Amino acid sequence: MKAIVVEDSRLAREGLIKMLQAYPELHVVAVADHSVNALALIQEHQPDVVFLDIHLPGESGFELLEKLDCTPQIIFTTAYSEYAIRSFDYNTIDYLLKPISDERLKIAIDKLNINNKEPETTSKPPLEINSRMFVKDGDKCHLVHLESIRYFESCKNHVRIFFGSDNAFVKKSLNSIEERLPKNHFFRVNRQYVVNLHAIVSIEEAINDGYEITMNDGKTLEVSRRNAVELKDILSF
Repeated sequence: MKAIVVEDSRLAREGLIKMLQAYPELHVVAVADHSVNALALIQEHQPDVVFLDIHLPGESGFELLEKLDCTPQIIFTTAYSEYAIRSFDYNTIDYLLKPISDERLKIAIDKLNINNKEPETTSKPPLEINSRMFVKDGDKCHLVHLESIRYFESCKNHVRIFFGSDNAFVKKSLNSIEERLPKNHFFRVNRQYVVNLHAIVSIEEAINDGYEITMNDGKTLEVSRRNAVELKDILSF
């Protein structure tokens, strides 16, 4: 499991890396002490987990996460308890307060291992565009044609599915759903959304060198710079 440590304090950074050596399943592929180089390293290595301090030079850890196109699991490491609730707006495994004890780190790593453990028997085949999906949202049940879904939105530990005049929540990760979708019909436009290409009604250039698309329900979504080139290739002659 690939890990990146983002921590501006040298002592805290080196101490955490030393503690992580007790977990051979984790391989620290990079370290960063600033949000700028952290962003570049995360985009390059696509880690499974990031140990992230919140207070960093330049931008905060939260601002860094908003810029990511990938969705690594996050273990926050901070001296401030007041951000705990906000932290779970992201793909958060745990929130560790400094100084980090061996016991608390073990609990976080155990959560990480459980979260990543997916028995082979639970794997499902790819979906076809004419597939129908059974979606249970609370007391409501839907049988949804895949082609009728406009987009999927990542919402903390759930995914919100928009179809017809309805929407529903399922307890899945956006990554796990994306893996089953037909690639020639659905596209990951940014960290939070996967869209049905046939539900896009317009596309415009954005000021950040990316694109802004409008869906057939009027929803506008930003396409990240990283994904803009691929989307242009898909939609071009």
